[in-house]
Order: sequence, then C-alpha cells, then structure tokens
Amino acid sequence: MSPRLKVSCVSSLINRDRGVKPGLLALACVFVLALAGCGSDNVAKTEPATQYIPPEPVAPVVVDPEPEPPSPYENYQASLVPAPGELPVTRAALLLPLSGRHAAIGQALLDAAQLALFDVADENFALVVRDTQGTPEGAVLAIRSALEERVNVVLGPLFGASAFAVAADTRQVGLNLLTFSNDQAVAGNGVFIAGMPPSEQVDRIVDYATRQGLLRFALLAPRTAYGSAVTQAFRQALYERGAELVRSVSYNPATSDITPEIRVLGQYDERHQALVEEREKLEALEDEASKLALDRLENLDTLGKPDFDAVLLPLGGRSLLSIAPSLAFFDVDPAEVRFLGTALWNDPSLGSEPTLQGGWFAAPAPALWEGFLRRYRNTYGATPPRIATLAYDITALAAVLARATSAPGQAPDFSVGRLTDPSGFSGIDGLFRFSEQGTVQRGLAILEMNGKALREIDSAPQSFEGLFN
Repeated sequence: MSPRLKVSCVSSLINRDRGVKPGLLALACVFVLALAGCGSDNVAKTEPATQYIPPEPVAPVVVDPEPEPPSPYENYQASLVPAPGELPVTRAALLLPLSGRHAAIGQALLDAAQLALFDVADENFALVVRDTQGTPEGAVLAIRSALEERVNVVLGPLFGASAFAVAADTRQVGLNLLTFSNDQAVAGNGVFIAGMPPSEQVDRIVDYATRQGLLRFALLAPRTAYGSAVTQAFRQALYERGAELVRSVSYNPATSDITPEIRVLGQYDERHQALVEEREKLEALEDEASKLALDRLENLDTLGKPDFDAVLLPLGGRSLLSIAPSLAFFDVDPAEVRFLGTALWNDPSLGSEPTLQGGWFAAPAPALWEGFLRRYRNTYGATPPRIATLAYDITALAAVLARATSAPGQAPDFSVGRLTDPSGFSGIDGLFRFSEQGTVQRGLAILEMNGKALREIDSAPQSFEGLFN
C-alpha cells in the first residue's frame, strides 16, 4: 500500500463521523502503524506539536494628559463688574482699518470717534483702538488683542466680512458688536449693523416717488452684491405700493462702456426705428399738415418718451457722472423721466452734472452734517468722507449708554434689550434704532439736486411712532 492510501484511509475514518469514539480512533491509529511497518521507508514521521505558552500580560503605560491651558476669556463677564462702591471704567473696542488700502477711511473714522469722545464721554469712558488692516484675518487679531483689555462693547469693524470673522470671539465672551457695515447678511446673534442698508434708502425714495404720482419705474444697477440688494429691495418696495418695475437692466461695473445696456434700458433702437418709419410715412404724404409734422421730427433721434416715469440709479461718484449724461444722450431725458438715487448721491459736487438736476434721493438730513463738517475741518484741517458721521454717532451712543446705565459696583449695560430701545437714538445722521435681528432702521429725508447744493424736499421723521409698522 502506498503512503497516499494510508493517509486517505485515516482521513476517511475521521471525517465520516466528527463525533468518532475513542476506541475507534485508537483502532485507526493501530491500522496505520501496521501498514507503516510493511511499507516504504519514505513515510514522513511527524514531530510532536509544540506546546503554546501565552505571553505574560504587560501592564499598560498610563500617561497623564497635559492640562489644557485656561481660556483667556474665562469669567470674562464677571471681570467687567467693578468692586462694590467702585466706579466702573467703560472700555469700548474700536476696530478700524488703520493700515492697508483703506487706511485713509479708517483714520477719518477714528478722528470722528475722537470728536464724539470729546463731546459726549466722561472720564470713565475709554476707546481701545485696534487696527484690522482691512482684512478678516487682521480683524481677528485686533479683537483678540482688544479683549485682553477687558472691553465692554465692540464698535466696528468697517466691512461685513471682518465683522463676520470677529463675531465668533465676541459671542464667546458675551459682548455685542456694533459694526459700521451695512451688510444685513452678518446681522443677528449679537451683531448689529449700524451702516445704512440699501433697503432703507430704496423704500424711502419709492414711498416718496409713488406719493408724487410716479407709478412706472426702471432700474439700472451694477452687477454686484450691492446692486443685487438694491434690486431686491426695489422690487419689494414697488410691490408693496402697487407700482410697476417696467425694466431692470444690470451691467458689469468693470466694463468701461455700457452703451448697450443704456440703449436697452431706454428702448433706444425701437424708438429710433419708430421715428424712421414715421418719417417715411409723412414723406409719402404731400399735405401741409404732414410737412409740418415732418419738420417737428427733424432734430429728433427717437419717437416718443420711454415707457417709465422714473429710473433708479444706485450709483455714486465717477460712475454716476458718466452714466447719467449717457442716459440723456440716448434719449432718456431727465425733463421727462425723474432720475432717482440712493445715499450714494449724497455729495454736493455731483450737482455739477446738468442731467442730475432735479434728481431725488434718500439720505440723512444735511443740517447736522454741515455742523459736523465745520467742526471736523477746524479740528483736523481736512474734509471727512461722508461715512465719518457713522463713527461719531456709534461712539456717542456707546458713551451715552455707559453713562446712563452704570453706577458704583455696576458694569454698563450694552445688552440687546438696551440697544433695541424702541424709541431709538438720534445722531448726526438723524433718528435710528436697532432691531432684535441686528438690523438698523433710520429716519431719512428726501433730498433734491439743486445746483451744487442739496435741497431737503421731504423732512426726515423726528420719532419712530407710526413708522415701520
């Protein structure tokens, strides 16, 4: 018998019944040994199995974790409360772009805030000024540096993206943030936007224009976030008053020539073609009335006026000075169509453009601005940007709240409830108040371009009673 047969026999015996009895298994072993004795010497002899010895257990090494460093903001609110009987010192962080491309604006805002400090604050109110460098990253460094001074409230930063970046730190310590931005996307959860939102300006000018009988409107807006916000607010304001948006055209502000968009807005090509056809019809007639009518068309480029009563131009500066005369060139005549604007028009130098004469826009009443302008020039020898009053008003508000709500042993109250006083506050830019959602409501005037001056034709409200309800 071959060795292969020997192994197969044993295998079949064992596999036949896994529950084989001990006697039967011993018998099989004897059978194999007997066959081995008469067979070939090539049968391999198996070594006895090595006994398994488990390793001795090794005790785990326990490493004590390093203690986490204490939070720099631990017990922040408690640290703001003065000792019993001690007068509190209010510290307001002022975050501004004092370096980088916006440094000039940042410096003007700082100068305006210091005027407010001189006018309104007492000796227990201080500004903790920090440079945001005009970037979100710089703003984060600025707020963390200011929080080391245990500030009570945060004023600024200027831009919405920086305010968004800063908010995580101010929320962590329970402080409210009054940003100079008008970006409503960052409002809420402890962030209050103090800048003038486009929606407030648009709603005010639409309300006034419709009360003057204008019901059909057009819009020419830049293809930007600001332009989109104006467009949305414009549609909503017209809808609420039963007016109609006849035509809305947007343009790329990076393009130097927007002639195609202006032609579309004013239906120039259609109106020009209508003039050509009217001339051809009159030329075919030989009666005296037709000849007189043809003479009246001699110096015209288009027939008829645009099909809207007013056009909103949410532009300012050089853009407005370029686009307004282009509209008139393509027969959107300001003598027939009322030009409307936003607070970007709030610049008397724009009155040098003839096509803007008689245009209306919503903005703060100019009287208090003129007084502020004189004081700023006398103090700093320079003319501030129009936004400077925002820093003055918000710094003054913080100083007034600090004086009104603090007492010995008591920190000043900059809570949401205090900031959202329904009666609001009054500043250089007029009446304003914050909502619990962090947005701002403002009482604006209607101004008219009148030469190089701005004429107030509809006064700003003096109280919020009955307003925005």
